[in-house]
Amino acid sequence: MPLVSMTDMLNKALEGKYAVGQFNINNLEWTQAVLGAAQEEQSPVILGVSEGAARHMGGFYTVVKMVEGLVHDMKVTVPVAIHLDHGSSIEKCKEAIDAGFTSVMIDDSHSPIDTNIETTKAVVEYAHSKGVSVEAEVGTVGGQEDDVIGDVMYAKLDDCVRIVKETGIDTLAPALGSVHGPYKGEPNLGFTEMEEIRNATDLPLVLHGGTGIPTHDIEKAISLGTSKINVNTENQISFAKVVREVLAEKPEAYDPRVFIAPGREAIKQTVIGKMREFGSSNKA
Repeated sequence: MPLVSMTDMLNKALEGKYAVGQFNINNLEWTQAVLGAAQEEQSPVILGVSEGAARHMGGFYTVVKMVEGLVHDMKVTVPVAIHLDHGSSIEKCKEAIDAGFTSVMIDDSHSPIDTNIETTKAVVEYAHSKGVSVEAEVGTVGGQEDDVIGDVMYAKLDDCVRIVKETGIDTLAPALGSVHGPYKGEPNLGFTEMEEIRNATDLPLVLHGGTGIPTHDIEKAISLGTSKINVNTENQISFAKVVREVLAEKPEAYDPRVFIAPGREAIKQTVIGKMREFGSSNKA
């Protein structure tokens, strides 16, 4: 099945009151794990690729060809989007689109809203001409992810309405208290603001920093219009834990498959759990 944009899968999720997971990929085995989970669960899936991860894997083109090859060889039949996570500039978004990405996020949330709108509009014009979906962010998600570091700054309702109306984006990530990386204490999500933004924009919303948010908060966010939830840290922790355990048991091991394969399986099981939690299983 060819790679698809996020638009159709997220609109269906909004209507069906579930969320599609974006699971960030870091290498071949990561991608195998996420695609394997999606096929097993019959769930649509979004493969998130940060600029740092793309550099690590060799570049946008290499990532696209790896994903396409695995979709073919693994006989994946569920909808798969490949999405640039936190695109830092118009140029980077265009580069990803030209390489075959089916979705991009332009993150100019650190700029004043007028600049954010101007930048996002330029990306939307280029992306939509190629059938590619666009996500934008308003406010600031806290924590650190790759090259992106920030303190939590809640999205303003007026800014959200403006960016949706003036740019034509397909989905919006309003910063409402979530953070990248592990939480220190309980997450404190702005559900009232989430509902107001959903009602005012009528777009599928995105929740960044999905690791560590309790199931009851995930379910509430979905009921209030969150249709895409990003997960990265949880898979990294699952992978690292199992790899450490295997190497502690087999200190003489040197064949990478001995410890990478169990790590890959740990990611797959984590992703399956998330798909069930988000309600996207059997929604392909």
